[in-house]
Amino acid sequence: MVSSHKRENYAKFYMILIALIGWTIVGYSFFQIEPTDEIAILLLLTAFLAVTEYFPIPLMRGSTTITFPFIFIMQGLFGISYPIIIYAVIVLVINILHERPLRIILFNPAQLAISVFTADFILTYLNGTQVLATNNELLNGILTYGLFLAFFFIVNNLIVDFVLLIRPQPYPFFMFKTKTFTEVGSAAISLLYGVMMVYLNGRTVDVFSMFFFFSPLVAVSLLYSVISTLENEKKRLNALFSITTVVNKNIHSTDWIETFKTIFTQIVDVQAIMLWVKENDVWKILYYDGRVTPKEELTGEALARFDGKKEPIVYQDRVKKLGPIDEFFKKDMKAFVYSPMVVEDETIGMLVVAKSRSRSFEEDEIHSIATLSNQLAVAVKTRYLIEEKEKRIILEERNRIARGIHDGVAQTLAGAVMNLETAERKFDRNREETRKLIHESMEKLRLSLREVRESIYELRPYPTERVGLSAAISKRIKMIKSEYDISFSFDIRGQEVPLSSMVEKELFDIFQESLQNTVKHAKATKIDVLLSYQKEHIILKIKDNGVGFSLFQAMVKAQNNPHFGILNMNDAAEKINATLQIDSKEGQGTDITLTVPKMGLEGGSTVDQAYAGG
Repeated sequence: MVSSHKRENYAKFYMILIALIGWTIVGYSFFQIEPTDEIAILLLLTAFLAVTEYFPIPLMRGSTTITFPFIFIMQGLFGISYPIIIYAVIVLVINILHERPLRIILFNPAQLAISVFTADFILTYLNGTQVLATNNELLNGILTYGLFLAFFFIVNNLIVDFVLLIRPQPYPFFMFKTKTFTEVGSAAISLLYGVMMVYLNGRTVDVFSMFFFFSPLVAVSLLYSVISTLENEKKRLNALFSITTVVNKNIHSTDWIETFKTIFTQIVDVQAIMLWVKENDVWKILYYDGRVTPKEELTGEALARFDGKKEPIVYQDRVKKLGPIDEFFKKDMKAFVYSPMVVEDETIGMLVVAKSRSRSFEEDEIHSIATLSNQLAVAVKTRYLIEEKEKRIILEERNRIARGIHDGVAQTLAGAVMNLETAERKFDRNREETRKLIHESMEKLRLSLREVRESIYELRPYPTERVGLSAAISKRIKMIKSEYDISFSFDIRGQEVPLSSMVEKELFDIFQESLQNTVKHAKATKIDVLLSYQKEHIILKIKDNGVGFSLFQAMVKAQNNPHFGILNMNDAAEKINATLQIDSKEGQGTDITLTVPKMGLEGGSTVDQAYAGG
């Protein structure tokens, strides 16, 4: 199997060979030019040819230039040398204006010159053998134009297809099919215009007739080129919006990486990509794809060249200038863009993309990459903040448990030990008092045992982490039913979607608090639980037929008793930007409704952003 490096060399050699042959033909054509008096017509055709070549027409899934009618009429009026030279120079200038690599600048005009020259040579040979001779002048003209067109497109596509096949980049069949259909569409339009040209042949040919005949073709080219540019810009903006929106929606999970990979190719066509992030002053690879050779981390000079960068850095040619981490990419990658991810003047990451052709990054692509890296910076920073908040909550929970053990279990055990020591001293003198102290110590030890078990339970993985939200609710309902004579109904509506562990925890805590209050105080015989996954919200509803209560009196009591359940539920709801509604009247039961915004998410971590806002 031929290595990619050798294939790249073969492609370069082939392109150089085509460039030499093509520009030799152009040079030869200079010596074949004959003077003409129709300078105005020649200049007009040249201008039209330049406009249609510079503004391609979108066709099917690609774009094409309708320039062949101008080539044909130039060949008919002035000979083949004029269109070869003019066509080659126009394409050369356009490639230079687009800042394409040197080998492309030389190759494109050369392959077109070869195509025009070869088509004319074959057609001249066939005319010399009288193969195309017919008695019908119109038919003979159409046949001549059609064959000239066919030979030009066949030779041109063979030259291009061959270089696409031998280069290391893949050339799948669907690309060949799309390109072929586009070229066939272009040939069909050229053929239609050619038939009209042949039909009008014989009439007076002057600059005005030329202008009015070809101006519709030029106008269509300009119009569709503008439309295509606007459509491409719209698609690019939509892709940018999609990737930033979906990444932000799924930032709490790893799904955003796959989303980023899928949509990024719609914005910029690259062969390699690396996404670096800075964690605790260490640069690490968060994601990579394509022709890369990743290493563990960034060190040395490369680290210094990453830090503090605020604007995109472009290396259009690897041979002329090396980038900070060229060694992380395959040797066939030639052009690079380093786009820093900056938040509040702090560089927290670097998006690095590469192409196999030098000078292949255009300005609009660089702007798109910079825009994307800025959006990714916000998303990554949000992810860090969420992780920091979760760590802080876990630390607070551990401290709470530690305080509970210190203030509860430790004090109870200390009291029990003191009682047992006193009992030991009084055992021989006062057995009755000793027995009383032992009983008190046993009660304290039993209480301590319950508290230890509760602490152990709190330290275990949360029920929602083990089985999920709906399963945890079902399990809790079964436990309550086994202990109390209460009838339950649990209904799940809509398509369940995964939530972040912290959001599920808060939802389950609110459910447990509601259930505990109902069991202890409501004297209910029936409890209805609803978990509804709607388009914009998730609704958790707990309704009972108990005695109810006065909400005003409950809030007054909550101010005096900070452990009262309603305050705990309100705090939990605020953490996930949820709305808690409690409807209750004395003697009419209680209806608790928690509405959690999904933030327009579908799938993935559906309310992670809501939690980040808490």
